[in-house]
Amino acid sequence: MKIAVCIKQVPVVSLLKFDNESRRVVRDGVPSEVNPFDVLGMSLAANLKRQHDAEVVVFTMGPPQARDALVQCLAMGADSAVHLNDRAFAGSDTLATARALALALAQDDYDLIICGRNSLDAETGQVGAEIADMLDLPQVSGVRRLDLNADGDSIALEAERITDEGYDVVRCALPALITVTEDVAPEIYPRRAERQAAQEKPVATLTAADLSDDASVFGADGSPTSVSEIYSIEPEREGIVVRDKPADEAVSELMAYLDARGALGGDAAATTNASDKPGAAIPRGARRERGDVGAIWVLAEMLGSELRPITLELLGRSCELADALNTSVEAVLLGDNPADGGDAADDSTRHANTLAAYGADRVLLAQDARLADYEVSQYTAVLADAIVTHRPYAVLLGSTVMGRELAARLAGRLSLGLTGDCIGLEVDDEGRLVQLKPAFGGNIVAPILSNTTPYMATVRPGLLTPVVPDSSVDAVVERLSIDGLGDARVHIIERVVDESAEGAELDNAHTIVSVGKGIGGPENLPLLRELADALDAPLGATRDVTELGWLPRQYQIGLSGKSVSPSLYFAVALSGVFNHTVGIGKAGTVVAINNTARAPIFRAADFGIVGDYTEVVPALIKALKTRGA
Repeated sequence: MKIAVCIKQVPVVSLLKFDNESRRVVRDGVPSEVNPFDVLGMSLAANLKRQHDAEVVVFTMGPPQARDALVQCLAMGADSAVHLNDRAFAGSDTLATARALALALAQDDYDLIICGRNSLDAETGQVGAEIADMLDLPQVSGVRRLDLNADGDSIALEAERITDEGYDVVRCALPALITVTEDVAPEIYPRRAERQAAQEKPVATLTAADLSDDASVFGADGSPTSVSEIYSIEPEREGIVVRDKPADEAVSELMAYLDARGALGGDAAATTNASDKPGAAIPRGARRERGDVGAIWVLAEMLGSELRPITLELLGRSCELADALNTSVEAVLLGDNPADGGDAADDSTRHANTLAAYGADRVLLAQDARLADYEVSQYTAVLADAIVTHRPYAVLLGSTVMGRELAARLAGRLSLGLTGDCIGLEVDDEGRLVQLKPAFGGNIVAPILSNTTPYMATVRPGLLTPVVPDSSVDAVVERLSIDGLGDARVHIIERVVDESAEGAELDNAHTIVSVGKGIGGPENLPLLRELADALDAPLGATRDVTELGWLPRQYQIGLSGKSVSPSLYFAVALSGVFNHTVGIGKAGTVVAINNTARAPIFRAADFGIVGDYTEVVPALIKALKTRGA
C-alpha cells in the first residue's frame, strides 16, 4: 500500500498583524508551522504505515523554507518527501495549487491520499476536493475515524465523516482521497533522535517543468482568482467589566446594558455587529427574466426535510444582485425522483413554491432516486453538465459541509475560480462579482475577483437577509438533464443525527449561550441549558468541551469549528483564547462571565462579569424570567 500526504506550511495565525497604512499582513518575524490539520493527516498516515506495512510519501508546495515542514513529517514517520519548489508556483490560488499537486501525485500510483480539512491561514478546504476531481478519485471529507479493510481482492475504507447535523459512517473502495479533522489519530511528537535523523534524509524536488510543458497553468498565470486591496474589520468591543459586586447587582447592570442596546428584543438583525448584514428585508418583487449575463444560481440545500436557512439568505442577496445586473435568480434543487407520487412529489412541489416565494424566478430540478442522498461525485456530474449547458452568471452555495465540498469539486472539474466562506457579495462597476473573503481569523477581508465564469462562491450562513416572501408567485420549474449521473462512489452505511439539532441552529441563531471547560463537567450543563431556554437560544461550545465529549462536535465554535454571527453571544466559563474568539468576530453583543479577571475573553467582550458562573447564571435566569413575566 502506498499513501500520499499533502501538507502546507502556514504562519502561526494568532501572531499575524495587519498594517493599516500599507494594507498588508505583517509576516516578518512570525514563525511558521505545519498546518495543524495536516499534522493530523501525517499522524494518521504513520499509524496506517505500522498497521498495513504501507509506504508514506509527503508532498508540499512552497518556497525553500517549506522544506522544514517536510523534515518534520519525515521525523513523524514519512518514508520520503517531495517538494514542489519553483518561482513559477508563486501566487497560486487553490485551483493552481491543486493542479500542481495533482500532476505530481499522478506520477505514481497511490492507494490513499490524505489532506487536512483546511489550512488555518486561508481556511478554504478546497484543495483536497479539487485534487480528487482532477485525479478522478472518490473522496470522503471531514474524516474523524478511518479503518482499512479487505474487500475481496481489493481494499476499502470505512470512515466516520463529520456532517453539519452529526456524522455519517461511509464506505468506499480505494484508491481514494480523504480530508481529516480532529480525533482521526493521536498527534505524533517525534523524539530528538528522529528529528535529527530526518535532517539527513533526502527531499526530492519537482519544478514546474517536471510537471508540465506549459508553465502558464501554475502560479498567478494559472490562478483564476486574484485578491484586491485587503482591509481590516477587527470589531471594536466596549470592554465594560463589572467586578467585586454581588451577582444580583452585576446582573442588574448587565440587563440595563442589554436593554439599552436592544439586544434582548428578539429581532435577529437588530444588533448584529459590523457584519454588513442588510438591516431590513427587501420585498420579493416581480418575476425577473434571464438577462444577457446569465442567471444567478443558488444551490438549494436541505436540513432534514426543510430548506436550510442559508438557501433563503442567498436568494435574498441574489435578488439584489440580479436587479443590478438586469437578470434573474434561479434555484437549483437536486433530490429524489417523485415519479411515483407520495412524499417525494409533495416535497418537490412544496420546496419549489418556497423557493419561488423567496426570490427564485425559476427552479431548476434534477430528480432521480440516486440523488435522494447527497454524494459528491453524483451531484458534481449533474451540476457540471448543467453549468456547461446553461452558462449562469454565478453559482452560489452555502458554506456548509456539503457546499464547501461540492463547490470545490465543481471548480476542479470546470477549472473555475472559487472563493470559499465569503461574508459578502457585491457587483463592481464592470459587472464583475466581488466576493468578500475573510482571512487570518476573520478580522481581515480580502475582496476576491475571478477571471472565469460563472463566478462561484460559498457564503457563510447567518450573514445575509432573505427577502420578504411572496407566496402568490407561482414556481416556474425547469428540468435538468441527469444523463451524466452515474453510480455513487461513496456509500452511506449509517447516518447519525444530533436529535437536538442545536448545532445546526447555531448558523442562524439570534442568541447563543456558549460554554467552556470552566463549567467543571457535563453534570453542570443543565444550568446552562436553563439559561439557553430562558433566552430561546442554542448552546455552543469550545473545542475543549467537545473533545471531552460533553457536547457534540457540531456545537464547536472557533477556528476549527463554526463561525457564528448572532446578535447576542454569552461566553460562560470559557477563557477566550484566539482559537475560539476568531469564531465570534461577527457577533453583535458579546457578554462574558468568568471568574478570572485576566481571562482573554474580556478583551473580546462588550460586557463582562467577573464572578462564579454558578452564582451569576442563576441570577441572570431569574432576571430574564422576571423581565418576561
